[in-house]
Amino acid sequence: MAEAAVLVSGGAGGLGAAAAEALAARGCAVAVADLDLDGAERVAEACRARVPASFAIGVDLSTAEGPARMVEAEADGLGGLDVLVQCAAAAPAEAFLAMTPEAWEAALLVNVRACALATAAAGRIMKAQGRGGRIVHVTSAAARMALPDYAAYAASKAAVDSLTRSAAVALAPWGISVTSLSPGMMDTPLQLRTEETFARLAGRSDLEAFRAERTARIPMGRRTDPAEMAAAIVWLALDAPAYMTAARLNVTGGLDKD
Repeated sequence: MAEAAVLVSGGAGGLGAAAAEALAARGCAVAVADLDLDGAERVAEACRARVPASFAIGVDLSTAEGPARMVEAEADGLGGLDVLVQCAAAAPAEAFLAMTPEAWEAALLVNVRACALATAAAGRIMKAQGRGGRIVHVTSAAARMALPDYAAYAASKAAVDSLTRSAAVALAPWGISVTSLSPGMMDTPLQLRTEETFARLAGRSDLEAFRAERTARIPMGRRTDPAEMAAAIVWLALDAPAYMTAARLNVTGGLDKD
């Protein structure tokens, strides 16, 4: 029997993929959800090598029905839900004075509304099961920083912080914990695309020098990687004390400070 039935959104690549595979390595059956179904299937295949019940779900989290359908598909496929890990994110970067409705719509629909609706859907299933559960949101140091070229994303992650607290209180009576991870600066395709945009907006042509300057701002002097952050997600999902909820775990090398 699998250790837990887990749903990971945004699981086709980056942190989501690393988290899904790390949870499967711990014996969890993992439903890997993503807009990129082919990518999700590749990650699910790696998870199935550990736990055969693992499978992929194609989902558009920007739609009104997508988040709940994703959660229901996981519960149907794995016979229940013990852990929800929300890694899916839209990260539009644009100059503050040239901000667009499209950027705000993407950030708010995927990062906030979908996160909220999936949390509520998972909470309903976990409540009905009567055995508690854990929900882990991925937030960002951006939520606490002044980033004019990243305003929509930063604001959406501040909303995730608020949602984490609200959901933790709402779901606590049924033994369901809700926590979040603020991950460090990772070398993922999303991070690279964002830094390319930041550099362009700053009029910088030497991307490597620009990235090195950003790295130098991290007190520990280095970037992290998805595997290191996935270990933090696994701890929150499986090993953290059951009494821990409404908590924001900073694993940023000192960039994000409490």
